[in-house]
Amino acid sequence: MIEAILSMGGLALVAGLGLGYAAIKFHVEGNPLVESLAAALPATNCGNCGFPGCNGYAEALAGEEKVSISLCSPGGTSTMEALATILGIEPVAMEFHGPRVAFIHEDKCIGCTACIKACPVDAIVGANKQSHTVIADMCTDCEACVEPCPVDCIEMLPVTTNIYSWQWNKPDGSGTIH
Repeated sequence: MIEAILSMGGLALVAGLGLGYAAIKFHVEGNPLVESLAAALPATNCGNCGFPGCNGYAEALAGEEKVSISLCSPGGTSTMEALATILGIEPVAMEFHGPRVAFIHEDKCIGCTACIKACPVDAIVGANKQSHTVIADMCTDCEACVEPCPVDCIEMLPVTTNIYSWQWNKPDGSGTIH
């Protein structure tokens, strides 16, 4: 039994050393601009920008082609301004409709789970052939759940500020409050 433990331990050590060497030898340096742009995006990977996830959008922004910095609807104006700062360009006018949240009309919902599969942040809960609902605090306003719904029971409603959802504006570090 001791021989088996030693042989398996030795094999694991050799495999670990080999993988460590391969990681160092074949390391590929990433584009630091793409990494900083991806860090500024909300990482919901909803695809509303027309690219396959936030990394694809960051690669397109860093590439040679002209891509608008205002395509990220879940990130809103603050993300667009952060992207403009990173790229060293002027922010563009962005149509901002205010914060919204998906709302499922449960009396129309047939429980097909198409919206659950489409939601990139798992903000929709429910079971097959049961009515679904949205966890409003998790919804990022990406609208990814609206199109796949076969009965059109999902709509985006504005988030109303009330005594329970109101928050103080946060300082941005420059002495001004936003």
